[in-house]
Amino acid sequence: MAANKITQAVYEQVLSRNPGEPEFHQAVKEVLNSIGPVLEKNPQYVEARILERIVEPERQLIFRVPWQDEKGDFRVNRGFRIEFNSALGPYKGGIRFHPSVYLGIIKFLGFEQILKNSLTGLMMGGGKGGSDFDPKGKSKGEVMRFCQSFMTELCRHIGPDTDVPAGDIGVGGREIGFMFGQYKRIRNEFTGVLTGKGLEWGGSLVRTEATGYGLVYIMAEALKAKKKGLDGMTVAVSGSGNVAIYATEKVHQLGGKVVAMSDSNGFIYDPAGINLDTVKKLKEVERKRIKEYVSIHKKAKYADGCNGIWNVKCDVALPCATQNELDEAAAKTLVKNGCLAVGEGANMPCTPEAADVFIDSKVMFLPGKAANAGGVAVSGLEMAQNSQRIPWTFEKADSELKIIMQTIYKNASQAAEEYGCKGNFVVGANIAGFTKVANAMLAQGLV
Repeated sequence: MAANKITQAVYEQVLSRNPGEPEFHQAVKEVLNSIGPVLEKNPQYVEARILERIVEPERQLIFRVPWQDEKGDFRVNRGFRIEFNSALGPYKGGIRFHPSVYLGIIKFLGFEQILKNSLTGLMMGGGKGGSDFDPKGKSKGEVMRFCQSFMTELCRHIGPDTDVPAGDIGVGGREIGFMFGQYKRIRNEFTGVLTGKGLEWGGSLVRTEATGYGLVYIMAEALKAKKKGLDGMTVAVSGSGNVAIYATEKVHQLGGKVVAMSDSNGFIYDPAGINLDTVKKLKEVERKRIKEYVSIHKKAKYADGCNGIWNVKCDVALPCATQNELDEAAAKTLVKNGCLAVGEGANMPCTPEAADVFIDSKVMFLPGKAANAGGVAVSGLEMAQNSQRIPWTFEKADSELKIIMQTIYKNASQAAEEYGCKGNFVVGANIAGFTKVANAMLAQGLV
């Protein structure tokens, strides 16, 4: 059977078995569209049904999370953990607390995590978890009680050599601390079961900065291959959370100028360059909206509607907010305005149509599974430090992160060229990540 018929059959099976999960369908389709040439060259993958196996999670956990609010009322949320693929190591992927969380979102993120973790070169499988619990507006006590209830069930299924969750949207150091404490209390073990821990009790330096720094490191490496650099470049960064803030910080360190940032309400434009100290104060300390920036920096402008940020002229665009935030129309605007490169700091922030626009227009496009792998890379480094019981310096962890991101670029670039798609990093990242997992699955037999 021709490769395209095989991938189409697998995709139709995914649609049939997983109805009403468009994010998961989108993530699977993108990968399947890339790996036809790999199947032609490696018929053993077809014979062993690697595709059918890799799109089906090894384990899907759905559980009730009861908790008590400050009024004494009982509340119930739903918890998830998708242990997707363990061919390369323990399941690894974040936990997301957000009202939008449902099974399809977690499966999309878990599937992406398989290839992303593969690309890092570290011994990590792919997984993801979360809940439709919303920590916004909740007291510290309510968040703690929810996290403890969530971990009371999850602790049965995770461990440092089994499944090592991390944080994600809605899950920061506070939530990781509450969950780790409950795990330790129930299991009577102090292990590296979670990453993103506090520095005093097993966390890693650079973890906070990792996704943003890693995004810029791989972008710098890609530009270097084109005899360019970030020095003097104008950059637009969507979002104003952790990834966006530290991507902006690293761009500035490398000589670029970030002129626009956003939040869910709107975006700011500062032609003089974003003052990152102000953004950090507003978002990390005062928890205010990004529009407050213009009351401090009078020459900056604010506009309602976060998607308007892509109308700002820039050399490099770094979407770091959320999935499908940059659509086809925005992509065409960026191309028209002379954008040279786009790097996905969030998970799948560009729609498939937007990605096609960039690729067809020869704009350098670095997909999320490669470009935002810095966070999970340093999570993997945290696991290594926990196993050694030795903390690393900032410089060592940062150096290792930079090497990992440079290697991801190299492997994706080489894979794209090997399969006749030079410069297409979507294809390159998918192939490089997939082949490593596929070979491990072949070696391990019927699992």
